[in-house]
Parts: sequence; C-alpha cells; structure tokens
Amino acid sequence: GIIYGMGPQTLSQQLGIGLSTAKDYIAAYYSRYQGVALYRDAAIAAAREKGYVTTLFQRRRYLPDIEHKNRMIRAESERMAVNTPIQGTAADLVKKAMIRIHERLGEEKLKSRLLVQVHDELLFEVSEEERAPVSALVKEEMEGVHRLEVPLKVDMKTGRNWEEAH
Repeated sequence: GIIYGMGPQTLSQQLGIGLSTAKDYIAAYYSRYQGVALYRDAAIAAAREKGYVTTLFQRRRYLPDIEHKNRMIRAESERMAVNTPIQGTAADLVKKAMIRIHERLGEEKLKSRLLVQVHDELLFEVSEEERAPVSALVKEEMEGVHRLEVPLKVDMKTGRNWEEAH
C-alpha cells in the first residue's frame, strides 16, 4: 500500500502500530527502496504534465483531478497515476492471455473452458483427462503473453472447486 500512497494513519491502523512507528516505517521503506520513490514521483509528474497515464500497451487513463485544489481528491488521482501503469498493465496482460488461451482451446479441440477471471487469476473447468495438456497450455500462454525484462511466472492449483484449489 505504501507505493500507492498509503499514509501513516492508514498504515498504523492496518498494522495496529503507533502513528510515529508507521511514519518511521514509511521513511525506512522509501530509504531502502529508493527506486520506488523515484518511480512514484516520476509517475505523478508525468500525469500532471500529460493529464493521463498509460499502461505498457498504451491504454490511457485520464486524470482530470491530478491538480485539484482539494488535497484528498488530488491524492486519489496521484494514487491512480502510480497504480494504473502497474495494475492496468497486469490487467492488459491477463486479457491478452485469456484471448490466446481461448483460441488455443478451440484450435486443439479441447473441451475445457475458462469460467471466470478474478484479478490476475483464471478459473477453468477441466476434465481429468485434459488436466495436463490444459495446464501446460495455460502456463505457456500466461507466461509467454508478452516478453518483459522480468519473466512472468504462473502458479497453478487444481481442485474440484475454487475453494479446494485454494
């Protein structure tokens, strides 16, 4: 939450620690991970300059309140300026993978099907005989959806239902 602008008040409440301890924790975090602060500041500055931010695939999110006089409204836009390039890119990647997985399931004449997406998680209905090939296909498509400097890694679990798979 700190990278997205969580302040000491919220951090102290969530962790059950004193306000001064939360302030020290945030300061130590930014001191240790200076690149995070640089990224955050650059993202906000770029959003102020352009009025929007983009995902890796150039999908735009306009931020008309990035210069708002009300500090709370402005802070929310700043959070979006930092969050959107990260979370929006993750959403783009999952959607691209979903399209390719759907195509491959049809091409390979598999009966398995994608049931639902929950954030970066996909839930499939798969028969026992298709479990191995579908697992391999899904892993291949999700990890290979787009080449990045840091490789994408996929964890897979199975179960008779969603709860059991967790």
